[in-house]
Amino acid sequence: MAWLQLSLAILLEVAGTTSMKLSEGFTRPVPSVLLFVFYVLSFVFLTFALKRIEVSVAYAIWAGVGTALVTVVGILFFKEPLGWLKMLSIALIIAGVVGLQLSSQHS
Repeated sequence: MAWLQLSLAILLEVAGTTSMKLSEGFTRPVPSVLLFVFYVLSFVFLTFALKRIEVSVAYAIWAGVGTALVTVVGILFFKEPLGWLKMLSIALIIAGVVGLQLSSQHS
């Protein structure tokens, strides 16, 4: 259940960040309100996940996977450029998250 809660927290954080972009500096009301709704819900689910997952692992996964997914959203929906350095950086984020998860399983 904790991993499902963490997954929901990540998806809600990505939705919040996407809403931040769509709010155009708080000039569009609906995305501006959704930004806060999604972030609050993200923190709620992250807090529930922390009951069963180590904080270092949960936060790294939340932040790392969220960052990678926001990058994908930026590329697919906002036509941001994708270069080799961006791809390498995403791969390093994912490798770091996997490393933290593996290290927590061996502790």
